Amino acid sequence: MTDPESPARGPVHGISTATPAAGREARVLRFSRRIPLIAGLSAVGVGFLLGLVIMVRAGGLPVELDEEWAEEVLTLHGPVGDVVALFMDWLGGGLMGVIVIPIGVAVLLIALGRPWGALYFVLASALSAAAVQVLKEFFGRARPEDMLVTSDYGSFPSGHVANATTIAVAVAVLVPRAWVIVAGAAYVLLMAISRTYLGVHWITDTIGGMLVGAGAALIVWACLAIPLERERQRRRARISARNADAAQSHVTPPERPRAPGGESAGGPPPGPSSGSRPGPTPGLPPGAGSGASDSSRT
Repeated sequence: MTDPESPARGPVHGISTATPAAGREARVLRFSRRIPLIAGLSAVGVGFLLGLVIMVRAGGLPVELDEEWAEEVLTLHGPVGDVVALFMDWLGGGLMGVIVIPIGVAVLLIALGRPWGALYFVLASALSAAAVQVLKEFFGRARPEDMLVTSDYGSFPSGHVANATTIAVAVAVLVPRAWVIVAGAAYVLLMAISRTYLGVHWITDTIGGMLVGAGAALIVWACLAIPLERERQRRRARISARNADAAQSHVTPPERPRAPGGESAGGPPPGPSSGSRPGPTPGLPPGAGSGASDSSRT
């Protein structure tokens, strides 16, 4: 019998009393925003330094890498290359690249129950576009002369490549899967090649665009890291619960096992016990059956 005045016992050591929600919150709070912030600022800083070196040392003229790549990309020209490059030009710029794609992705994320993801994608796209325009005006680098399409003022950095890189990094943050990262890298690389193919950028312009676009996505990620991680943990919990319910609904209750003789494992079917006296035989007077049994025994 327990003593009513004894103090209440605490939790037993070795047994976790944390709820799944508390565990998810702990993982959210452990998530560090320092790494994406430092990486984002470093990427934008390196992109700015690259443009500064080009303008100071080369006066905005193409460097050796630009000229060599321009000669190499001439070997790719052809009907198929023209179609692909023009399609990438339409996809990555103008209303499609700056307005339609960001808003469309944001609407899709909201429909999937990820409003913080939608806000992150829109802000990253806006910051990337704004940073590109500021740097274009600051450096004022001249574009190549033999352009196949018309473009706006300023060659460094490439706005199309910056936009493509921001999309690739943002989607990889929201959907951290290996195939997403590979697809995003391929999209950025194809966009960079298409810009030099069309003669609207030097290869160093596309490198600067990659740095600025990635930096913008990482900086906004650092600012929204906690709500994004909390939202991702909640979504994972909902998916896990839904999968568990679906698996449970397909479980068939086991049948009652049967003994080798055909009877169920619970024993013989209900009936008169082995020690009970049999009842009278139908059609005979009472006592006739018992008498016949007694006479047979004598």
